[in-house]
Amino acid sequence: MNLLDEELEVENGVKNGCFPLAFELEPETIAIQEAVRVILKGLGEDLNREGIKKTPFRVAKALRQGTRGYKQKVQDFVQSALFPETGLEDGQAGGVGGLVVIRDLDHYSYCESCLLPFQVKCHIGYVPSGQRVLGLSKFSRVADVFAKRLQEPQRLAEEICSALQHWVEPSGVAVVLQCSHPYHGFVELTVTSGSGGFEDESSDLWCEFLSLLKFKGVKLSRDVSVVEDWCPFVIGNSSDTDSEMVLAVVSILKALGEDPSRKELVSTPTRFLKWMMKFQKVNFEMKLNRFHCKLKERRLCCEMNIKFWSMCEHHLLPFYGVVHVGYFCGDGPKPVERSVVESIVKFYGFKLQVQERMTRQIAETFSPQVNGDIIVVVEAEHTCMISRGIEKFGSSTATVAVLGRFSSDLSARTKFLEGIQKT
Repeated sequence: MNLLDEELEVENGVKNGCFPLAFELEPETIAIQEAVRVILKGLGEDLNREGIKKTPFRVAKALRQGTRGYKQKVQDFVQSALFPETGLEDGQAGGVGGLVVIRDLDHYSYCESCLLPFQVKCHIGYVPSGQRVLGLSKFSRVADVFAKRLQEPQRLAEEICSALQHWVEPSGVAVVLQCSHPYHGFVELTVTSGSGGFEDESSDLWCEFLSLLKFKGVKLSRDVSVVEDWCPFVIGNSSDTDSEMVLAVVSILKALGEDPSRKELVSTPTRFLKWMMKFQKVNFEMKLNRFHCKLKERRLCCEMNIKFWSMCEHHLLPFYGVVHVGYFCGDGPKPVERSVVESIVKFYGFKLQVQERMTRQIAETFSPQVNGDIIVVVEAEHTCMISRGIEKFGSSTATVAVLGRFSSDLSARTKFLEGIQKT
């Protein structure tokens, strides 16, 4: 074989007669798919249901993409991005010798205690030395290498800091991470790590770094909970779980390249399943009292900002937000208590869901109780939008369902939507 043939062979993805396996045929992907099928079956789901059929593959793809950092090396991103830059070796004049701050790098990682993704806002400061600086985009690349692993915040901060200190060789590196863990709301935690000139967090250099963060509106709380309390699933006893489902999660950990016997991961399968079992399929007959009122007495009634959590049936990732409900009633007290509306929202939220279906189901369930006139708006943020594929932080989705008078009365819809804006 001549050199040209070898180049063509490599270009076509073939080396030494070996073809790389397609992603769906890789052993890790197959193992995760089989494990997800066990979990779905344990949740009481029909594996042949249209919305569920491809879920095992989508979950495998999301998890492997979300833990790709295990196969990445920092030096591959850094070594070609160190650029010569002169400056004052002993001064604070910008360039070499001056403080450089990179703020608001958005990342996500998977919590090693429960396998739920958590959001990370990363801030990095460093003082270049050796007459060279690192390309700014590479700071986010380095952070991503360690974020795309099963993590806990303090170790993540330390690994980012240590890698930059080792490969860039600056006078010092400081890392601040603001982390948000989902759990019927969010658990917030701020962690820091410093090296070189930043080892002493009471130093003037640290104060200057923090001042530059606060100058741009970054709110930092140094009085944080201990890291052991970071994951809410660590607190409290784990409930009994199906052994087959536990082994399925163990196989997922192995497929991701982790050691399930590592002390931080020993209880992870049961914690993950404790969360997942909240979305177990159940049959429940909802009985509500209907009410009737004359049309001329009817006025717009609203129940706004009802919080909910649900689970995307396509990727087994959480989505969360608020539900707004509008209907017509008489001049007296509201015929439907807010607690009833909250119960309906909770019932349809704690399922494997899609937002569009959930919105419709809430409207259809509520409709008979309010003479058929109902409008439901659901506003939600989807973890699958940040932890896979496009990784779009800050996006949200609104869905609307209208029945009865609201489907034809523009003024009624407008009045209700304006009410949402005021909340």
